[in-house]
Amino acid sequence: MDPFMQMDIFFVIAAIGFVVFAVLLAIILVYVIILLRTLNRVALNVEEEAQSLKEDLDAARASVKREGLGLLSLFGFAGKAGTRLLKKKRARS
Repeated sequence: MDPFMQMDIFFVIAAIGFVVFAVLLAIILVYVIILLRTLNRVALNVEEEAQSLKEDLDAARASVKREGLGLLSLFGFAGKAGTRLLKKKRARS
């Protein structure tokens, strides 16, 4: 076989390999971007929930300081947190 012909075959195969590699890399990058966006949304939800929980704990702490330690204030805190979570679940449905 002619060396020039071998060189042409090599470059065609190399070009096809590069195109396949580039397409696979693009697909992987798309999935990584989708994953990062999902993680960002999850992080924002966690931050929002943590802020809500902090506010609820601050309210429970103020209630305990104001009224003393009692089961009623603890049940009130649990009720507020449960109501807030149920509202969010219903809104998502």
